[in-house]
Amino acid sequence: MIKKILIFSTAYLPLIGGAEVAIKEITDRMGNEDFSARGGPAFIWDMITARIKRDLPKFERLGNINVYRIGLGLGALDKIILAMFGAFKARRLDKKNNYDAIWSIMASQASIGAAFFKIFNKNKKLILTLQEGDEEEHLARYVFNIKFLYKLLVRPWHRLVFKKADKVTAISNYLKERAIKNGVKAPVEIIPNGVDIRNYELRIMNHELNRLKNKLGIKKNDKILITTGRLVKKNAVDDIIRSLTCLDRNIKFISLGAGPDFDKLKNLAKETGVDKRVLFLPLVENKDVIKYLKIADIFIRPSLSEGLGNSFLEAMAAGIPVIGTPVGGIPDFLINNETGFFCEVQNPKSIAEKVNYILDEKNKEAVLKVKENACRLVAEKYNWDKIAEKMKNIFNIL
Repeated sequence: MIKKILIFSTAYLPLIGGAEVAIKEITDRMGNEDFSARGGPAFIWDMITARIKRDLPKFERLGNINVYRIGLGLGALDKIILAMFGAFKARRLDKKNNYDAIWSIMASQASIGAAFFKIFNKNKKLILTLQEGDEEEHLARYVFNIKFLYKLLVRPWHRLVFKKADKVTAISNYLKERAIKNGVKAPVEIIPNGVDIRNYELRIMNHELNRLKNKLGIKKNDKILITTGRLVKKNAVDDIIRSLTCLDRNIKFISLGAGPDFDKLKNLAKETGVDKRVLFLPLVENKDVIKYLKIADIFIRPSLSEGLGNSFLEAMAAGIPVIGTPVGGIPDFLINNETGFFCEVQNPKSIAEKVNYILDEKNKEAVLKVKENACRLVAEKYNWDKIAEKMKNIFNIL
């Protein structure tokens, strides 16, 4: 039997985030089985999402998903349009395709459309997957950063999907607790995001890594700190930059990713006198990130909030030690001195202390053990193949 699933997601590829990657990794793995005599897929996937950029088509097929984009290509305005009109688009598609279930990614603008569709189609099963990394109060940015307006105008709509969902999955214990606080009635199951282990098992030749080091101007005695992800407040890249003032001059920092704080962070590096030791690389392709991780000595993300933290898992799979903060979903996988190292929130000196500990030759054996534990954990618990199998079971049961 073939299952037809309609996905609601506020954004999708080529716009990349943890949620977008998760959708692709799961649907790629769940669309390749032969369930019918014709050799058709086990699942048929359609998606409703915001257009956001004018150069993105209103319809295209990406991987196993038929992607329908709503809006005029006007950025955040399209997300509001999605919330208002997503249910109408879903109704038209459902008349044609008769979906077995609706899958809403995150309690966001897309989930509002999913919840309204559910209200008028009570026989359709609604699965909500929580992926968000922001603390709820950070969502006030959608209403001029006024928390009162957020609580009055936004939170009630977000809570609607919690009440209408037939099943909820969360990528961390932290988000499971958030669902419970928001009055969810359905059962909640933790299914984390993952890593494509096969990519990290492929051997990258030393000459490739040396070529990359030369390209970046990395010298023999340099030690490299790295972070990956958007340049936004919650990722606290500013704290990493400030920590460099407490570290030896041969310790350099590479930031992979773009974002609204780019200019602000570049200016901070100049103001603190470490700009010659900081390299911002906003345009590195996803497939090349592994190479950058392999030439680094330490991964750092001193997050202010985090739904789970895929970037940590990727660094752990690449075999480098990670430093993070005990916030959000990070404690699900980062156990201090066992699978990684905790620093204090908004404390550059604490970051520097952890960096010095990891780089100290006296601690080489202890750090090696931590890296081995981290690699093993990712392979056993955060493998996309296993995660896709869990999601398939949920869709098949509903």
